[in-house]
Amino acid sequence: MLAKSQDVVVMLKWLCHPAPKNYAQLADELSMSVGEVYQGTQRAAVAGLFDLATRRPRIHALREYVVHGVKYAFPAIRGAPSCGIPTSWAAPPLKEHFNREAAGELVPVWPDPDGKVRGYALEPLFRSVPSAARRDPKLYELLALIDALREGRARERNLATVELGRRLEALGSWSLNSMNPAESIAHVTRLKAISVMKS
Repeated sequence: MLAKSQDVVVMLKWLCHPAPKNYAQLADELSMSVGEVYQGTQRAAVAGLFDLATRRPRIHALREYVVHGVKYAFPAIRGAPSCGIPTSWAAPPLKEHFNREAAGELVPVWPDPDGKVRGYALEPLFRSVPSAARRDPKLYELLALIDALREGRARERNLATVELGRRLEALGSWSLNSMNPAESIAHVTRLKAISVMKS
């Protein structure tokens, strides 16, 4: 079962939710089909990136994958000048650390008919990324940081690694802590059951 680039987007979207959503809700927010979200989740589970029992991404595995694997599995593809949505070092949270645009350098953008920034086209991980990012600022930041790892220079990649790690850890904790008491009990019960099965 080969991984696909949209699997990364699906995992990040699962993580951005404070509690598990169903496939239809995620599909709507990602502008994907239900089948794409379901299959992406299943592939991620086979790869050890997602826990189907708790319906949450495995944070440490996901961080290792996006930091060290995504740039090789899904390398950045640059295109011609285009209007779109800033990404990589030109988007939050890295934008405040770099001022290359002021020097006349074109910025990386996801091509988008509604985009207002002109730069060089950078193919997103999936065609619906611009639409999904507009609807979810947390997801936008994560995807932009991953693009910095895919196409940035050394300093940009180093800073993106740190920022991405912080956000993944924070979202993982926030996701668990935001459960209501019933969800928390069910989550712990599932974890204990899994632990017993593995021992």
